[in-house]
Amino acid sequence: MQPQSPKHGAVSSPPSRAQLYLENWQANGLEAGKFFPRSQPGMRDPFAPDDVVNAQPPADGKIASAGKDFAASLDEVGTDWKKHSVTSGQNLEITWGFHAEHKTRRFNYFLTKNGWNPDQALTRAQFDAEPFHSVQLPEQPYWEHELAPGNPTTHTLRLPQRPAGHQVLLAVWEVADTGQAFYQVIDLQYT
Repeated sequence: MQPQSPKHGAVSSPPSRAQLYLENWQANGLEAGKFFPRSQPGMRDPFAPDDVVNAQPPADGKIASAGKDFAASLDEVGTDWKKHSVTSGQNLEITWGFHAEHKTRRFNYFLTKNGWNPDQALTRAQFDAEPFHSVQLPEQPYWEHELAPGNPTTHTLRLPQRPAGHQVLLAVWEVADTGQAFYQVIDLQYT
């Protein structure tokens, strides 16, 4: 049995891949360096330069697991993931639950591109380069402000246009007072 690590936060609704296929403590611990889709560590936040620089973001092919060995099954290739049914342009509510306090800078939401290949590992090239939705807490410097979203926190996203089929939504919660972000993948079935 693996030791439990500190719990942090995860998407609970619609259920993320982590919520569906991992134990709760594991689903809440999918953290790696912030600023996706960037791949290098040691970068300052251009919006909040006093925030802690980023740690190493997850490697391509390890985005769903945030590079955590205990969650490697989330990176498996295939289309048999449990999917949440959606339509182009609909509003989708994403709910995060938090199990450890972190000063929050932003939440970014990315979607796989038109024509992405579900038979290949999730890479930066499979996602749009810019988030289709972002929620940013503007107060600076982080040590003088609470920067704590409600628990739970729900964001309403208008989904981009996509053809019918499997798409992957990547939800990233970026922390101001560490170099980390929390990665959650939600499988969608566009109808």
